[in-house]
Amino acid sequence: MPDQLALNIDVEECPPVPAQEVDLVESVIRACGGDARAAVRELLADADFLRDQLYTASCLLSRGIGRGWRPQYERV
Repeated sequence: MPDQLALNIDVEECPPVPAQEVDLVESVIRACGGDARAAVRELLADADFLRDQLYTASCLLSRGIGRGWRPQYERV
């Protein structure tokens, strides 16, 4: 699996699908070769990466830019 999860879809082979009909869960599992455990591992790694990026951005941005807003690192 590459370092970054990517959905490689050949546009010419696939007809357009309305957004509400796309099953993101199935797309992620398919991108991981059908292995659900690998898909969960990839999603957890992505979540850790994004949490780290959010922390870095919050350290670099002043409170004035965000008008006092501070990020939340976990869903409530």
